[in-house]
Amino acid sequence: MSLSAWPLTPSPSRLPLLACLSLSMLLASLGTSIANVGLPDFVQAFGASFQSVQWVVLAYLLAITTAVVSAGRLGDLIGRRRLMLAAMVWFTVASVLCAAAPGLWMLVAARTAQGLGAAVLMTLAMAFAGEATQKGRAGSAMGLLGTMSAAGTALGPTLGGALITGPGWRAIFLINLPLGLLAFWLAWRHLPRDPQRVAPQTLRFDWLGSALLALTLAVYALSMTLGRGGFSTTNVVLLAAAAGCAGLFAWVQSRTAHPLVRPAMMADPVLAGGFAANALVATVMMATLVVGPFYLAGALGLDAMCVGMAMSCGPLIAALAGVPAGRCVDRFGARPMTLAALMAMAGASAMLPVASEAFGVTGYVVALGVLTAGYALFQAANNTAVMAGAAGNERGAVSGMLNLSRNLGLITGASAMGAVFAEGAGATALAHAAPAELSAGLHATFVTAAVLCALAMAAVAVGGLRLAALRS
Repeated sequence: MSLSAWPLTPSPSRLPLLACLSLSMLLASLGTSIANVGLPDFVQAFGASFQSVQWVVLAYLLAITTAVVSAGRLGDLIGRRRLMLAAMVWFTVASVLCAAAPGLWMLVAARTAQGLGAAVLMTLAMAFAGEATQKGRAGSAMGLLGTMSAAGTALGPTLGGALITGPGWRAIFLINLPLGLLAFWLAWRHLPRDPQRVAPQTLRFDWLGSALLALTLAVYALSMTLGRGGFSTTNVVLLAAAAGCAGLFAWVQSRTAHPLVRPAMMADPVLAGGFAANALVATVMMATLVVGPFYLAGALGLDAMCVGMAMSCGPLIAALAGVPAGRCVDRFGARPMTLAALMAMAGASAMLPVASEAFGVTGYVVALGVLTAGYALFQAANNTAVMAGAAGNERGAVSGMLNLSRNLGLITGASAMGAVFAEGAGATALAHAAPAELSAGLHATFVTAAVLCALAMAAVAVGGLRLAALRS
């Protein structure tokens, strides 16, 4: 049974398959956000410093970032169904190990394992959904996955807080046990069977390339996250090391018979433009998470609860907009909707500081709502365009590259956009900056965000022009 056989309106027999893919995406995204709220409890439970317990979150993100491309390619080679089933078991067991961890570093190790499973879940969920392109349903499928990803991100802090207040911090990991079992049952019954491999000799995985890519990404992520946006000698050395590893990875890929990432893939105008735009847009969206708390509390005077409510509007709107955005993509086409989404995001970025100064928190939330609705449309449209350009035996690798570009954007945004905000504010201690300084920082950040959206539009447009030239 193939997703490409979906009718225009999914029949009841397809709903369990949709539920399986959605639940996989929910589990992966929930794992990203649910642990953040437990950081103070980890400090008390393990008697550790705040800097140490941050690795509970960072280890998960690093594992996902370093594994997404390898996970997608491995699924292409050994079969997506069997790898998806194995990842669900792996993720669920790792979640139980997190809950049972007797010490902090055991918890960090289990979170690393959990992140590896999450990389497979989110990558292969998108690869399975990409098979719907043949019947023009890819936009709706990508919109649904985007909705579940946003829902998991938004639900994490609220659900995590409720579980910690009740059973305790271990429950934030044990909640994955029933969800993981349900996902496995749905996947076992409803995932399409893997095709027979007629040429076993082609089942070769690029282990050297995978190791080099993981090393490159881990070093780059550390160069961006250490020092909280301030670049020291350590950051520069790590960034240079990441550049060297990236060059070595590209050299190895050009000379191996079975590369992890085919050099021709990065030369494809649609794929290259889609990956670049995805990274730029993710950088913009991270700015709302990094800058928002400082501006809302310091410049608008909101308390912690109101700051949380204002910031939760973004993921909530993204969740609500995901499915309608997908339907728009199916009706009007992926490329026009991608450009429309980026135009909306650029306009909302430019207007956010102006609206915030004129109308306070209301202006901020409205502009943030337009920005996140545009992001939901962009995700559905860009993912659809990129996956439509992927060969059937490379959908896993392409899906992995999409997730990788997004994660790299998030990591870069956390550092770079935070630095832009601090530079614009002209304050070394943002917690004590004056409202006027924070407003100046907000202007600098979102003018930069508008420029990044314009660059993303250029990447998509150039990709379209190059594709048209190649076809003519």
